[in-house]
Amino acid sequence: MCKGVRACELFILVWRQVLPSSQVLGIELSKDYDPPDETDRSAAAMPAGQDTCSDADPPWCGGCMGVPLPALLLLHGCGHFTQYECDEIQLPIYTPSQQARKLLDLTKGKGDDAARVLLEYIESEPSPIKSVLDNARLKYQEKLSSTLAAQSRLLTNYAGTENMCLEDVYVNCTLETTDSTSGGGRLLSSVGLHDIFGSEGVFNRDADVVLIVGDAGSGKSTLLQRLQQLWAMRQHFQEFTFVFAFSCRRLNFIDGQVSLKMLLFECCCWPDHHQDEVFQYILDHPEEVLFTLDGFDELKLGFTEQVKHCSPTKPAPALNLISNLLQGNLLKNTRKVVSSRPNAVNAALRKYLRKEFALKGFSREGIQAFIRRRHGGGGSGGGSDAEHILRFVEANPAVHGLCHVPFFCWIVSKCHEQLMQGGEAPAQTMTDIYLLVLDHALLHCTHQAQGGDDILPAHISTIVHLGKLAMDGLVSCNYVFSASQLQEAQISEEDISVGFLVQSHSFSRVRAATRNTNYEFLHITIQCFFAALHIASSEDVGESTLSSLFRAREKETSTCLKPAACIERFSLSCLQCGLQTERRCKAMLRDAEKSNLHITASFVSGLLSDRHGHLMRKFSGSLKQSKKSKLVKGYMAKGIKKHFLSIPPAVRDEKKSMHALPEFVWWIKCIYEMQDDDLAKQAVSNLEVDHLKLTFCGIGPLECTALAYVLRHLKNPVGLQLDYNSVGDIGIEQLLPCLGNCQSIYLRANNICDRGAATLVEQALGCSNLQKIALFHNNLTDECAGNFARLLKHKDNFLALRLGNNHLTATGAVALAEGLKQNNSIQFLGLWGNKVGDAGASALAKALEDNTSLIWLSLVDNNIGGRGARDLASMLKRNTVLQELCLEENSLIDEDVQHFAEGLQNNTSLRVLKLSNNKITKKGMEFIVSALKHNVTVVSIWLGGNQATAEEIEEVTRAEARLTF
Repeated sequence: MCKGVRACELFILVWRQVLPSSQVLGIELSKDYDPPDETDRSAAAMPAGQDTCSDADPPWCGGCMGVPLPALLLLHGCGHFTQYECDEIQLPIYTPSQQARKLLDLTKGKGDDAARVLLEYIESEPSPIKSVLDNARLKYQEKLSSTLAAQSRLLTNYAGTENMCLEDVYVNCTLETTDSTSGGGRLLSSVGLHDIFGSEGVFNRDADVVLIVGDAGSGKSTLLQRLQQLWAMRQHFQEFTFVFAFSCRRLNFIDGQVSLKMLLFECCCWPDHHQDEVFQYILDHPEEVLFTLDGFDELKLGFTEQVKHCSPTKPAPALNLISNLLQGNLLKNTRKVVSSRPNAVNAALRKYLRKEFALKGFSREGIQAFIRRRHGGGGSGGGSDAEHILRFVEANPAVHGLCHVPFFCWIVSKCHEQLMQGGEAPAQTMTDIYLLVLDHALLHCTHQAQGGDDILPAHISTIVHLGKLAMDGLVSCNYVFSASQLQEAQISEEDISVGFLVQSHSFSRVRAATRNTNYEFLHITIQCFFAALHIASSEDVGESTLSSLFRAREKETSTCLKPAACIERFSLSCLQCGLQTERRCKAMLRDAEKSNLHITASFVSGLLSDRHGHLMRKFSGSLKQSKKSKLVKGYMAKGIKKHFLSIPPAVRDEKKSMHALPEFVWWIKCIYEMQDDDLAKQAVSNLEVDHLKLTFCGIGPLECTALAYVLRHLKNPVGLQLDYNSVGDIGIEQLLPCLGNCQSIYLRANNICDRGAATLVEQALGCSNLQKIALFHNNLTDECAGNFARLLKHKDNFLALRLGNNHLTATGAVALAEGLKQNNSIQFLGLWGNKVGDAGASALAKALEDNTSLIWLSLVDNNIGGRGARDLASMLKRNTVLQELCLEENSLIDEDVQHFAEGLQNNTSLRVLKLSNNKITKKGMEFIVSALKHNVTVVSIWLGGNQATAEEIEEVTRAEARLTF
């Protein structure tokens, strides 16, 4: 019966609702009696097992009015209480809470029978407990949603320059997951934010962590902010009662140990009433709770399974609580949505993932929608400014590719005036864009309408201070800066007013009490940019630091694993002048987070390029800048050469291939930022491969721009394989300069639509080297078929077209058939996983009757039935070159197979016929057996997955060994 604070409070609340205490006890309450305030904050801090009740302020008694007389009479009648004990409990000298306490204490001492009687009485009476709990839950839910609505309403921007309402400018990014129901291979499916908790893509049903990965600037934080806003505004995700939002970089600032209750209430939202009840509700209903953890890659201690923590009340370091929440040791069955850059997710964490999404940035339509919302008031047509900006962006492929990254798109829309005034040298690189935003911020700070050559030199001290702060944070994995750190870096109010440092919001009462304001850079890429400015411009940073930044490290660091003591070691004092500074910075870069170093190195490459040499010379002498630039170019050339030397020799009878690692893509991006044609030529001069594989390398339009810049200098054409990336229609545009050096291009699962296909075909018509195109698992419709038909008609050396798993119907197949009639070079045509049907199959069959080149045709899973089968079988009677015909997973029956049997008797070229997974019985198989008696060229006919028993299969196999099941 001794259930502690919560049991005592709820028990008394029951009695209050049954009968008024004055009626029960015959005690006339004083008119000036004031029940104690149950919302006293000190009560919420009391441990759940406390067994005493304060006379002065009993927080858990909730102003109760005494003990119900029927309960005492029942206990007395059952022989558990004497009359003396009943009278003693009702003495008027006791407060109501003291009476309740005496009842519980006496019942506890009477044993299990007395406790059972009292519990049965409680259960027999109408209970107000549920309504009380519901009321507490609803009040807290209302406060939490109001807090989240306020937090998520505005997007972070320059301090004081404008307020951007999230719902006014939010545009969905491309969100992809693996479709586990696809059956064959890895098929990526585009989904919406509302689908992240659905069944699609689930690969571990026992886990409850949803992971969203994306590169810096891809919109992960904004997506989580939108999720929180939709819940707070009751527009979606209402299956969750509570949503707790955490920023991982701010969790690093929680010192000491905290309980789970303190972590939730102190860092998110404190309940005004019934704190214990609310927390107990969370413990009892974890499936109604959602946690969002933004920026998991910024956790200093990362994810670990080493320290187990299962108690919801026992204090522990905050980062240990987070790790155990993700594992399910705490609050199992709560849903967790975690955002992170890809390389921070280690194998240990992946065991606890329910599903994983990749955030791929804006599509073409997304760029248009965002710019129109930013400058056109949210209407679909936008305003004149929006259309003017869009025309400029779409006319400049490099800028268009940059806008694929949402944060870069925001910069372009923000700085469009300076961008469009670029003159003869418009912005091309990421460094160009960030220098524009720097110029824009300084103009705003100085209230100038137009920039000039003197705008940056006039603020060199500000740039130096911000650069030192950014560098120190980079090497120590620190992204939130205290007042003392700002002071040590000599950051002034003027420096803050530029707008790149914004307040780091914290809802911790403990931190609010200290009245210290913490700051963070507007975005992690902004911090990397200022760190790059420090490296490129500071005379204290020399060769060894640059070498550490650009060399390929042997040991991968998936996340920054440093204790707090290690971070203290990397204080701002390391950035003092002299040789000691150089040595310390070199040592610290070895421990910094690798993704941030790669971004910083890209910026350093751009800043040390010839196009920005005049700017960097304003920070330091031309001789120093020239030396740094030469060093960086040498590191790039050496890094690429080392990568090429690691390519294994070609397998006998196969082309020599190189499967590039993500670090290769980083080198290419650095070369592009440098904008040096000689360096690009030197980089690929030693590349001697026939096939370049860049699958699963995170290739988006920005990377496509860099690849095209370098690969256009190849000496010999290669096959370029970019499967499972996020090239999209915009990326196709970026790849055009290098298509002339491609023998083949593979773009499986890249979210390419008809517009991208049309752009590709238009360029391919003029590329004599390009002979193979593979676009399966994309979003192509019948609209693209006319373009491919034109390609077949006019390109007489084209060899292979693969359009499987798209959205082609009979209309598209008819258009392709018109192109096939005039083509005698194509050898491979793949249309599996479409819906061409009988009409489409018939059109293709008639086009191939007299074809003299096609040796492989796949029409798997295309809804082909009797008419299509009959025309394809008839085609076999006349066609003399087709060697393999794939018709699995259609609707073929025995009568259709009979037509194929007749066709095989008059065919001398077909070697493989695949009819698996149709509706063929033993009768149809016997037709094939009979036909093969007259055909010696067929090697194999696939019949597995049809309607035949094991005995029947054995029988027909004995009759014909060429049947494959």
